[in-house]
Amino acid sequence: MSLRLRLSITYSALVGVVLLLFGFLVFSIVSQVLLEQIDSRLGQSANQIIERLRVSANNQFDIRQLSAYQPTENLIFQVWDTDRRLQFSRPVGLTDPLDDAGVRLGQVFYSSQTINGVRVRVLSVPLRTNRGPVGYLQVGLSLALVEITQNTLASVLIALTITLMAAVLVTTWALTGEALAQLETVTQVATQITQADDLSRRIPVAPTAQDEVSRLIRAFNQTLERLEKLFDTQRRFLADVSHELRTPLTVIKGEVGLMRLTNELDEESLRNIEKEVDRLTRLVGDLLLLAQAESGQLPLDLKPVELDTILLEVLQQMQILASGKVNLRLEEIDQVMVRGDRDRLKQVILNLVANAINYTPAGGEVRLSLSRQGGQSCLMVEDTGPGIPPEDLPHIFDRFYRGDPSRKRTENSGFGLGLSIAKWIVDHHGGQIEVESQVGKGTRFTVWLPLAD
Repeated sequence: MSLRLRLSITYSALVGVVLLLFGFLVFSIVSQVLLEQIDSRLGQSANQIIERLRVSANNQFDIRQLSAYQPTENLIFQVWDTDRRLQFSRPVGLTDPLDDAGVRLGQVFYSSQTINGVRVRVLSVPLRTNRGPVGYLQVGLSLALVEITQNTLASVLIALTITLMAAVLVTTWALTGEALAQLETVTQVATQITQADDLSRRIPVAPTAQDEVSRLIRAFNQTLERLEKLFDTQRRFLADVSHELRTPLTVIKGEVGLMRLTNELDEESLRNIEKEVDRLTRLVGDLLLLAQAESGQLPLDLKPVELDTILLEVLQQMQILASGKVNLRLEEIDQVMVRGDRDRLKQVILNLVANAINYTPAGGEVRLSLSRQGGQSCLMVEDTGPGIPPEDLPHIFDRFYRGDPSRKRTENSGFGLGLSIAKWIVDHHGGQIEVESQVGKGTRFTVWLPLAD
């Protein structure tokens, strides 16, 4: 059974149950009101009959006035003495008590009885004088009109319930069909995406629609967009890894072929092979580090760390790389204590400083600073290199991203993984890494980390 049919049947059944309960309540109230009206008329008729009754000194009924009594409606009544002998009856042929239990109770009592196949409402009233009980009066009215009213009301309520259930069924079927049609579109698009591997497809949805299905479609489209970006990133990642692996492997193969051709060991060829092996080792190490980070298997040993000490160590190490090329200068340093993994934080600073040196032309300058600002540590690495174009800035933390061709890689440069690793480390220390750049003027990286308590 389809969801559309289940929803339609469920809603119509629910409406039917509510209408049946409402109908039962209405039927009960109307029936009670009609019976109360019959009982009221019975009470009035009983009072009129009692006013016409006369009893002699020896408790004998004088029925002459009752013989002349003509009720205004089809009323039946009987007068019984205390010995349960019938004294008067209208109609005359009615000899059995209208309600045998009412005679025995000796108190005012209403009941519904079946007399000669007709439903009758009966009122039993004990008759008393100053001398004591003298008999019983039973008055009855036919319930035929009440039964007709009840049957008519029941028929109307049942017909109304069926009609409304059918209307709700049709309306729900139409409304759910319109709503579920969008889900059918979702199913078709998802199937087409699966069959064609085309994540660029999107499900059409009205911009102003705010219902649940429309929000679901928008969320689904956002998921498709994110998946498309992830798959594009994965394809680019595989292409970049292949490219990065091809270059050193080609160099190694060429050098080995050269040595085999000359049949002698060449020191320069061996150095080239060693450099390319080192490049491959760094690439594999970076890839392994990223894989461990994304899988949650890269633990961080968080301890109080003196960030200023780490910066001085990096400055001393990078002087060798910068010597003879750029001026590496420490502008400001403050004592800063953060809580983090010392080795990973040092890796971030090394990466930023090495990038700045590699991408700064000869004679340029790389400036470092460390300060406290608003309960956070602020580490800045600024260079006077060619800068990064604005269209490349949002992507510089992507793996293997290639931006401006002028930012060429040297033999000491990385593979476009360092900034991705640095961002992951900073994010998992509760910090933030920012970049500002102007083409032709330089680039500044800023690392914010919360201070240790």
